[in-house]
Amino acid sequence: MDIGGFTLAASTADLADEPAAREHADLVEFRLDLAAEPLAQLRAYDGELPLLVTNRVAWEGGEAADTAERLNRLVAAIEQPGVEAVDLELTALDEDAGEEPDATHSAARVREAARERGVTVLASVHDFEGTPSRERMAGLLARAGEYGHIAKLAVTAASADDVLDLLAVTRAATREGQRVATMAMGEAGRHSRAVAPVYGSRVGYAPVDPAAATAPGQYDLATLAGLVEGLGVERAEDSTRGDDRPSSSGD
Repeated sequence: MDIGGFTLAASTADLADEPAAREHADLVEFRLDLAAEPLAQLRAYDGELPLLVTNRVAWEGGEAADTAERLNRLVAAIEQPGVEAVDLELTALDEDAGEEPDATHSAARVREAARERGVTVLASVHDFEGTPSRERMAGLLARAGEYGHIAKLAVTAASADDVLDLLAVTRAATREGQRVATMAMGEAGRHSRAVAPVYGSRVGYAPVDPAAATAPGQYDLATLAGLVEGLGVERAEDSTRGDDRPSSSGD
């Protein structure tokens, strides 16, 4: 999946929402950890939008238990034809850095399965406590970029200064050639979801239904699409599988 411009993901735990997302979204983020019978939903999926699968672990804001089953589900999800991207937490990838690619029950195994099928990997970090220093954020993005095609960083902003720090790091990383997705959670950071793409953020998230937000401060899908369009952000046009495979440093 080639994320050449800004890609807007409609987050949901119900793939029946996909038709309602088509007008505004470029892909659907399917939250396995929040879904009923997620693998059955994936097997039955016949929608138009490509899928990004996320099975967010509880210690990083999701509802999935930190067990082998969580990672096994991601491997099974990647095997479905509609799936073109997968989210893996940087912490899980770091913990399994010494594992062999085919090691059972490891993030390394999920990443290898993604590589074999040409599935884009987003290596993600979520900080629900605050906004780290610029140096720390830059380091997190750089490390995540060693594992994934896209380095995702979501922080929690307490002020506009926090958002400015995040935007500065986003711009610097983009200038260095990194592919990043950044956002500041919470009300103080809400506008970052619309503005960060101007500074180089490649992926944004919004629920189809405003009542079904999966992170603090999210706009609904139609609103975020309109804001991004109004700011003149270039949207991704090509979602062909396999065009955005890892570099040698990411294998």
